[in-house]
Amino acid sequence: LWRFGYSARLLKTNHFRTAASNTSFPAVWMLLAQYSGRIPGLFVVVKKNTFFTMPETVEDKANVELYSPHPEVRGMTLLDREAFKRTVVVPVLKVKKEIVNTLLKSLKHTVLQRPGLKRVVEDPEDEDSRLVILDPHKIPEFSLGESEQEVLKQLDVRPEVSKYNLELTYENFKSEEILRAVLPEGQEVTSGFSRVGHIAHLNLRDHQLPYRHLIGQVIIDKNPGITCVVNKTNIIDSTYRNFQMEVLAGESKLVTKVKENNTAYELDFSKVYWNPRLSTEHGRIIELLKPGDVLFDVFAGIGPFAIPAAKKKCHVFANDLNPESYNWLLHNCKLNKVDNKIKVFNMDGRDFLLGPVREELCKELPLLKEEQKTSFHVVMNLPALAIEFLDVFRHLLVGEPCSTAGLPTVHCYGFSKHDDPAKDIQERAEASLGTSLDGRCSTYLVRNVAPNKEMLCISFQIPADVLYKRPCPEEVKPASKRLCTSKDFSEEKL
Repeated sequence: LWRFGYSARLLKTNHFRTAASNTSFPAVWMLLAQYSGRIPGLFVVVKKNTFFTMPETVEDKANVELYSPHPEVRGMTLLDREAFKRTVVVPVLKVKKEIVNTLLKSLKHTVLQRPGLKRVVEDPEDEDSRLVILDPHKIPEFSLGESEQEVLKQLDVRPEVSKYNLELTYENFKSEEILRAVLPEGQEVTSGFSRVGHIAHLNLRDHQLPYRHLIGQVIIDKNPGITCVVNKTNIIDSTYRNFQMEVLAGESKLVTKVKENNTAYELDFSKVYWNPRLSTEHGRIIELLKPGDVLFDVFAGIGPFAIPAAKKKCHVFANDLNPESYNWLLHNCKLNKVDNKIKVFNMDGRDFLLGPVREELCKELPLLKEEQKTSFHVVMNLPALAIEFLDVFRHLLVGEPCSTAGLPTVHCYGFSKHDDPAKDIQERAEASLGTSLDGRCSTYLVRNVAPNKEMLCISFQIPADVLYKRPCPEEVKPASKRLCTSKDFSEEKL
């Protein structure tokens, strides 16, 4: 899972909150170092009378909410950046500036290593000195260990730990820290976050909706390049696979440009389907193709299978029912200079299979010779419905297969909530085809879509007894003359 563009390990911050409530200052820092990640652009404000030397034996109980925004922001629905200011205390060593680099190398395991946080700041009392911020969980109770003291002795540095005030502002907190402080305590902070060009796409839960505009603005603030945040307001249940959305923050510009596997695409995110989480799967299928192969893309969208295949010098037939997808597919073919290598259609998927696909197979399959290596691939990426289209292949062609090697390979996608999703997807495919695929298919887990819901791809070569309808004896013609005719094409019924 990804949360606002960061690793899923940040979900462990609930553990941090629980553990911190009964933890000493050094242990809290240890948890922070493990879980908190980056605080970009941290800056320091020091008052003359807030820097002083402390005996090594002094115990300091720091605020357990260190690096959390001010508690008063809880429940905020309109973003007030000024309300996030707070001051925290960190331990430091006073060092002559000439030896700072040497000290950092010698105490690299003791100096604070939190990314984005300055480890060295100016000494407000001495321009010839610097303050080196230490990692408190490495120096329990602010007491340096013997090895650290020996290093300081060799460098002629006084082994005295001091403390330093830092003023943190909204800019210093990460999006997770801000939203966790604002939303009701104990409730989930985020849902899915996808980036599509300059657009951030959310799927907010009901309890997050009152804070949706604040969440949108925080995402824009904390993610350079994002200028628009949208929330999906219903599931993808339309004929054209798009969904209603609300712009939460930023500009209402939903035409964007993305790049996937070295191919550029332009699209209107409000009118066509695009999922950046499928880039690996697009690349996997393209790897299966060879130059000269034929690809039939039944539900092509804006071209993430079709255009890379054409760039690989395959012969491509691409179709989509959505007129917007069809238009953007044409646009992206021109954008990638493959418009003369792809035949584009705006049809229902079933009609595409019964029409252009069957016509091309009727024309090309009889011409194949055993030694020819051209392969035919059919991609059916409409997971909610594609398996229901497999019955189209039953007796799609008439006659005898000229080459079993030339039988088309289908890559069909589907969702499954079954305990054994691979078995489920195979059984459903077999029901549509009317034959067993045991030993003749492979299933690939594409991704987890939701709890207990998987997206899979089943790949198989269409069995000859499924694809071909054998003619009656009186209809048989000499093999050299028997081809699919236009009459076959027009009268064949499923």
